Amino acid sequence: MAREPREGRGRERGRERESGDDLMDKLVSINRVAKVVKGGRRFAFAALVVVGDQKGRVGYGAGKAREVPEAIRKATERAKRTMIRVPMREGRTLHHDVEGHFGAGQVVLRSAPAGTGIIAGGPLRAVFETLGLGDVVAKSLGSRNPHNMVKATFAALQRCVSPRHVAARRGKKVSDLLGRRETASPQEGADA
Repeated sequence: MAREPREGRGRERGRERESGDDLMDKLVSINRVAKVVKGGRRFAFAALVVVGDQKGRVGYGAGKAREVPEAIRKATERAKRTMIRVPMREGRTLHHDVEGHFGAGQVVLRSAPAGTGIIAGGPLRAVFETLGLGDVVAKSLGSRNPHNMVKATFAALQRCVSPRHVAARRGKKVSDLLGRRETASPQEGADA
């Protein structure tokens, strides 16, 4: 009995494409599952895809089918329907640090100064690249399952709020919340 080649595990992972409507989709993971029936095994594929416009909108979706391209297509359609908008500071990072949980998955997302880049692994990196974040530090503390990691990341991103939104909700000005940014005068630096 000849051994059949493994389909999908490493071959398809990390593949990215440009969709027609300015959306970039990234294949996070693909999993082959077997159903044992009377005549042998029936194989199916489960795909996890992240879709984003690189301007603050991102979504994820999972799809299952008998063939890999069909599973990816289903996951992409589902991801486009579940897109969320995430407020970003200066169009490159998060406004504040945030944690997210889903099942056994736990992630910590931290804003970062300019030039830091995306410091995150695997599924988290795919989410940030499609979202358009340029500077962020992320750490996955719980489950390594890609589905749980992506869902925990989305739980964290949904908790992100901009200072403008918080100020409007509290009836204050943005400058009252953030405070005045003072610069050190040359005399203060000479005295120290």
